[in-house]
Amino acid sequence: MSAFDVVLLLVVLLLVVVVVGAVLLGVRALKRLSLAPAPEDPAFIAEKDRQEQSLAALRTAADEVNSTIDVAKSAAAAARAEAAAAKAEAKAARAEARRVLDDARAEADTVLERAHKQAEADAEQLRATARRSGEREVAVLAATTREQAAEVERRAARMDERERLHTEEVERLAERERQLTAATAALAAREAALVERERTLTEVEEQRRRELERVAGLTADAARAELVESIEGQAKREAALLVREIEADARGSAEQRARNIVVDAIQRVASEQTAESVVSVLHLPGDEMKGRIIGREGRNIRAFESVTGVNLIIDDTPEAVLLSCFDPVRREVGRVTLEKLVLDGRIHPHRIEEVYDVARQEVEELCFRAAEDALVEVGITEIHPELVTLLGRLRYRTSYGQNVLKHLVETAHIAGVMAAELRLDVPTIKRCAFLHDIGKALTHEVEGSHAIIGADVARKYGESEDVVHAIEAHHNEVPPQTIEAVLTQASDACSGGRPGARRESLEVYVKRLERIEEIAAGKLGVEKVFAMQAGREIRVMVKPDDVDDIGAAVLARDVAKQIEEELTYPGQIRVTVVRESRVTEIAR
Repeated sequence: MSAFDVVLLLVVLLLVVVVVGAVLLGVRALKRLSLAPAPEDPAFIAEKDRQEQSLAALRTAADEVNSTIDVAKSAAAAARAEAAAAKAEAKAARAEARRVLDDARAEADTVLERAHKQAEADAEQLRATARRSGEREVAVLAATTREQAAEVERRAARMDERERLHTEEVERLAERERQLTAATAALAAREAALVERERTLTEVEEQRRRELERVAGLTADAARAELVESIEGQAKREAALLVREIEADARGSAEQRARNIVVDAIQRVASEQTAESVVSVLHLPGDEMKGRIIGREGRNIRAFESVTGVNLIIDDTPEAVLLSCFDPVRREVGRVTLEKLVLDGRIHPHRIEEVYDVARQEVEELCFRAAEDALVEVGITEIHPELVTLLGRLRYRTSYGQNVLKHLVETAHIAGVMAAELRLDVPTIKRCAFLHDIGKALTHEVEGSHAIIGADVARKYGESEDVVHAIEAHHNEVPPQTIEAVLTQASDACSGGRPGARRESLEVYVKRLERIEEIAAGKLGVEKVFAMQAGREIRVMVKPDDVDDIGAAVLARDVAKQIEEELTYPGQIRVTVVRESRVTEIAR
């Protein structure tokens, strides 16, 4: 190998080392730039792009150097033939290598300087941020410390105040204990003096009692009994006079006020009543319709009675038939069914069943609508739907000719007026009075008194205990315990007992009067009995020699009790026992 080949090899190796060094420097600068926080400055981003372009140029130059090395190797092979050309090319290669090396060093220095500046700027920014955060935390800690110190001072002040109050309380207790000790000593001394005085008074009283016994000639027990008897008799007379005056005054004012309240309530809510019975009359367009109603061999009338449960009476009454049933709702359904059949003209068993279903639905709707109207009239809004259905059934129920649903409305109004006069709970009392006869809707289905049945139904459907008690007590099956129950009784009696509200047959009326007179006449000492005011009052004349004043009061109570137990009547009956003594002398 010649000297030229050696020199050429050394130059190539030197170029390789320079290029590798420049590449390493560019890679290190690029790593520093990638590790530094990426600012958002557009100039910095442009500078970074330029540096990346420079690194790409360096990589391109390195690739070119590699290719040059390859060319050099090939040139080395041909160097022996072309020495002069190789020298020239070597010089050009050295010059180019120097230029590239200088450019690479300059670019590397620039990149490193900018990277150092950026790192210092970022570090300074981080230090400033950390400094501000530390200052804020220090300020927060200082404020917290000040608040805690203030709280500690306040607690210390409260503890000092408590200690001062405790000390004062201890001093007061000590002073009070000293006062109690002194008072105890004074009381002991006073008690000893009182004991001594009591002993002295006892001795004096004993001497006085013995002296009085000696002067009066009576023992202490006899004198005490005589004195007590005298005082007792006087007290009884004075008490009897006072009681009589109080009773007369209370009775006069109470009766007058009650009479005013009841009369005002009745006058304000009195309404007409429709007289109904257990028989309904249906007028026919002609007597030939009776034959169509009866049908062939009576099949139509049998089908009608079996479907409706209503007895159909066809007699000699012109152009009319009678429907009889104890259940008023069922009787009304039968009447509507027969009326529709007569208007339609087609009467046969299948048609009777179809019309019966339609009539039953119509009557149920009428009942429900009547109940809703009654609730609106009374002012009751919240009530169980089943109670509304039961109230609707009372639209066709009567009591002594008085419609029960209208009776409930009237009773509720009377109770409301009386409750308003007495400043009581008007809505509750009106609700009690309106629902008191709800049990009459089930008396044909459930055994027992309608008051007890109604109370059970009201309790079942969520009514309050005051309402339930008023319902069960309005006929005294249960003793009334509340003002609602008493007012319900009073309003029921006002509605049923006012003139024109109820009616009854003459036969029942006469039998009741006779039974009232029989009950009173059957008592001992009774001389005459008179039933007055259509059975509302009975006057019993007694023999004054056989019955005294106390016996007259007992007789009146017994007669009233027996009438209550044996008879059924609207309103109330007054029993008056008259006892008088007559002395007759003849002047001649």
